[in-house]
Amino acid sequence: MDDVFQHTIKVLFQHCDPAGIVFYPRYFEMVNQTVEEWHEVGLGHSFAQMHLERGHGVPTVSIGAEFSAPSKMGDVLTWRLHVTKLGRTSAHLHVEAHCAEELRMTATPVLVSVDMSTGRPVPWPDAMRSRITTFLQSKQL
Repeated sequence: MDDVFQHTIKVLFQHCDPAGIVFYPRYFEMVNQTVEEWHEVGLGHSFAQMHLERGHGVPTVSIGAEFSAPSKMGDVLTWRLHVTKLGRTSAHLHVEAHCAEELRMTATPVLVSVDMSTGRPVPWPDAMRSRITTFLQSKQL
């Protein structure tokens, strides 16, 4: 069975527009929060460690999104993340937000492993790559 990273984010006032629903750019912030949590909890490599201590970054180089239903202040969104493709220097992710099992938003970010001093792509560190593969969809193996 594939490993899927999951965590929750409560929709707060700061996420909403005057109509009381999530303003779409805030979803991208929540996607990034999910990616950061996945790195720290799921991969054991926090952004702080990677960026500040190891000089390794994982910028998002592209992202697609679909918004299925509005989310309102007070909703608790369950975010699920898995890897759809793992390359030498890139990782294609699939991230979904659900509220009570209703799909609210889907995002497809692509991350690239980079050396922060040069800004150039570098292969995933072996330990990180090994852990990332546990989140890879089995049909891609």
